Order: sequence, then C-alpha cells, then structure tokens
Amino acid sequence: MPMRRQRKILIVVVDGMGDRSVKELGWRTPLQSAKRPNMNWYAENGASGLVDVIAPGVPPGSDTSHLAILGYGPREVYTGRGPFEAAGVGLVGKKGDVAFRCNFATVDSEGNVLDRRAGRIKQPETTELAASLVGMRIEGVEAVVKEATEHRAVLLLRGPGLSPLVSDVDPHDLSPIRTCEPLAQEARKTARVVNAFVQKSYERLRVHPVNARRRGEGKPEANILLPRGAGVFPDLAEFSSRYGLAGACVAGVSLIKGICRVCGIEVAEVPGATGGLDTDMRAKAEAVSSLLESKEFVLLNVKATDIPSHDGDFKKKIEIIEKVDGMIGQLRTTIPADTVVAILADHCTPVEVGEHSGDPVPLVVYSEDGVRDGLSSFDESSASRGGLGRILGKDLLPILLDRANRSEKFGA
Repeated sequence: MPMRRQRKILIVVVDGMGDRSVKELGWRTPLQSAKRPNMNWYAENGASGLVDVIAPGVPPGSDTSHLAILGYGPREVYTGRGPFEAAGVGLVGKKGDVAFRCNFATVDSEGNVLDRRAGRIKQPETTELAASLVGMRIEGVEAVVKEATEHRAVLLLRGPGLSPLVSDVDPHDLSPIRTCEPLAQEARKTARVVNAFVQKSYERLRVHPVNARRRGEGKPEANILLPRGAGVFPDLAEFSSRYGLAGACVAGVSLIKGICRVCGIEVAEVPGATGGLDTDMRAKAEAVSSLLESKEFVLLNVKATDIPSHDGDFKKKIEIIEKVDGMIGQLRTTIPADTVVAILADHCTPVEVGEHSGDPVPLVVYSEDGVRDGLSSFDESSASRGGLGRILGKDLLPILLDRANRSEKFGA
C-alpha cells in the first residue's frame, strides 16, 4: 500500500474581494471584470465553491472571518476585535486588560464626525500622535495607545475593575460620536474611563503639531481617537497543537497579525507589506515561497482590495484585483508544485454598499491530484456552480487538511 505523501497548505485571503453586480460594469462584479489569468488557471485546474464565512446572510468582520478560515469557531472563541488589534502591534495583554481597536478621526467642535479615517492618515504621523497620548491614567487605570495600520490604533486599558461589556464610541458613520455606555453593572467604571480618555485624546490631538501642519495643507485633522470593539484576550488552543501544522502568516494589517499571534502562528515581518494600496505584493509572494521551505502551512492576506471597496471605487478595485492576480502568478511558479492552494475572500465588500455584506465569497481549491470540476473562470457566479458546493468558513481547513493527506480517518 503506497505511503500518503503529506503536502503543504497555502491559503490566500484577498480581503473584501467578493462583490455584487455593478450597473456601470454591465451588471458584472469587479472580479468578473478584472483580467485574472492566474486565478482562472486555478479554477480550471481545481475545484470551486462558495463560502458562507460565518453563516448565510451574516456579514463577517475581518477578525471573525479569519478565525473561521483558520478553523476556529468564531461564535465560540470571539471576545472582540480589540485584543487582536493589540496583539498585532505587539501589545499582548494580561488577564483583566481590556483592549479596543480605534480610528484616528476628524470631528468638529460639537463632536460630529467629519471623516472616520482622518483622510486615511498613516505612519509616521500616527506614530507622533499616539506618542502624545502616552502616560495617561484615569481612575487608577493606565491607558496604553499604539498606532496600527494606516488610520488605525489600539487602546489597551490596564487596571482594577475593568470589563469589556461597554458600547462603542465610534458611530461607524458620519454622525455625532457616541457616549460609551456600560452594558452591565460591572462595566460602569470602564465606560467612565473610556469617555474620559476620548475627551482627553481630543484635547491633546487637536493642538498637536501634526494637525497644525495638516490644517495648513488642507488635509483632515486626526483630532480624536474613537474606540470600538472592546474585548479581553481569548484563550485559544495553539494552531500547531490543534492541527499538527507549523504555520506562518504574511500580512500587512495589524489585525491579521494579531489573530495569528494569538493563535500561535508565526508572523513574518515583510518590508514593504504595508496593509495599504502601496503594499509590496512581490515581496509578500517572495516571503510566502521562502516560508514554505520550512513551514507546513502559510496564510497570506492582502488587504488592498478592501480599501477601494469601502471607498465605492470599482475601477480601483479592478486594478488591485489585477495586481493580486499577478502576485498569484508569481506564487504559481515559486511554491512547491504539490502545495494545496486555496484562494478566497474573507468577506464581500460590495462597492455599491461600502461595507461588509453577508453574501457568500468565491473559493477555489487546487491540489495536483484534485478532481477538476470543469470551470474555467474564478468569480462569484462561476463559483456557485463549482464542485465544492457551498460550505461554512470553519469547514475550509478540514477540506484542505484532507487534500494535503493530513486528515485522520473517522471510524474503523
């Protein structure tokens, strides 16, 4: 009886790539409209399907979607986005700490949000702004702030009597900022601390030299920090012990790095991997190929496709998808030939909506000896006719483990 050769696994997550039909594109999606010879090659030589990353009709967050893709049931383990953002920038919390993800935003003197992303401000300006908030203590609680990807930041509260059961300050749209409210009696102190922190952040940031300079240049000021997604650090089984795989991650976004760190997956620091539109996709592909020499599993995340999706820019989204396709072509020629490859989106971000939706995302899985399902195109419509059918996000990794000859038989 022949030995089963165990293969390596690569998952490529193209953030927000899925979409809905766009009138200006002749009722095609940006993915259908893009030139994508390499994704189509995988469709022609693999099997496709649709993925309800959380459940049908449920819009996934990038955090819960990646937990599902990594084989963790998000409903069972998710404690909020803040802890993953914090871990992504190196703030690994202790028991009792509460972490929030934040946006540097622009508000007027009445607290009305004018720009939730402060003109998509990024480092090094956000580094300077975050430094001005160091050393803040409120009611015996230390507030630790660290800049993250682009306009994002992390707030970690450390002190006695804290609870993650508080509401968001960020209104998630252009409306007045919200008051942080306790969602349980034990969270009253935390809500007071958050509200005081937000007020102090406004007082310090609005007079910061960075914002004086931005005013002079006609750019939106980053004059406040808006927390949301409170959570404590989850206790997750390490990926290697759960699945028997030595894993690594290539990503530019701090959130994805944080999820992987919390799961015990090694995070590669790739120069030029910014998590923005200017990310170096060639460098990311090179890093993946290098990691697969020693690792059994690699997760590659590309955030750039999600940015024009949120901005409602279908032309830019098509352009970025074509760049991603070029990166996938580079991977085709440099990774081990028998690697099991999965390409999918973590969620749909329709350009006509500008936010995540509950639509299923397209998926293609390739392995050398896998049965081809007869498709020749990778897109939302074609994937609906694929041989993989329609699966849940948490079912993806078991399928890949089996394709890689790493699954265990159930029964005699």
